[in-house]
Amino acid sequence: MTADSSPAVRLDRALACLRGLSVGDALGSQYFVPVNYPLLKRREVPSGPWQWMDDTEMAGSVVAVLAVHHRIDQDALARSFAEHHDFDRGYGPAVNRLLRLVREGGDWRELAAALFKGQGSWGNGAAMRIAPLGAWYADDPEQATHQAEISAYTTHQHREGVVGAMAVAAAAAFAAAPDGPPSAEALLDGVIGLVPKSAVGAGLRRARDMLDYGDPGTVAAVLGCGRRTTAHDTVPFALWSAARSLGDYEQAFWTTAQVGGDVDTTCAIVGGVIAAGKAGTPPAEWVDRTEPLPDWVPTSV
Repeated sequence: MTADSSPAVRLDRALACLRGLSVGDALGSQYFVPVNYPLLKRREVPSGPWQWMDDTEMAGSVVAVLAVHHRIDQDALARSFAEHHDFDRGYGPAVNRLLRLVREGGDWRELAAALFKGQGSWGNGAAMRIAPLGAWYADDPEQATHQAEISAYTTHQHREGVVGAMAVAAAAAFAAAPDGPPSAEALLDGVIGLVPKSAVGAGLRRARDMLDYGDPGTVAAVLGCGRRTTAHDTVPFALWSAARSLGDYEQAFWTTAQVGGDVDTTCAIVGGVIAAGKAGTPPAEWVDRTEPLPDWVPTSV
């Protein structure tokens, strides 16, 4: 076992990624408040503290399960989601109900499968939380994609919801590569090569073709920016934005936030992917203003 694949090193990468995700989540959520709209246009941040949302809380469970099991254990993950579920963190109504029922003894398999008349959820929730898993598997993007698929089924069983998580995990794994992140083109090509045929995959191919577009608003108009809160309306733009700014957390955040939409989720995804790489640390001032990570997230293995 090499140093880069030891559980301790994997956890350090996942925690760094989780911090980046939490900053994107917490700061992005500030721009849902009308008084902060002018600040966004000027690329200014509001005074803190900034509270993170469900994106970070669920991502904390992903890291906690990896720290203990060194892989995704679905039962442990569903149990952690339910035990740490805070209704006030901005969860969607379907997941609020699902996690409450799991906490009361319900079977997550039956509950997740029954969502939306048996189609399962195609929302962006499985994607928003999964970047730290990609950082954990920096040496194996294919395994990151596989484990992300397993993780998604605990809450999201529609194909698009699952593929969205797979795509983000793969992107974070590529961004965290030991030799440094790839080019924007190589990152998106790598992700496209690891996800199955889907609307998310089609969106990623369009994102790959739009890497030379300079206006994020134009790109968001084509790809979506989470206004529908679906995976295929969220993940392609988020990974387009991350791919164009690998190694520059601040630039990636502003590119993502300025188009609006589901800002906390798109910025959480982008923040996690960027922070998975060693050069993608968020500004120290932003970290200081962000609510600390949950104290139940392990810091050692």
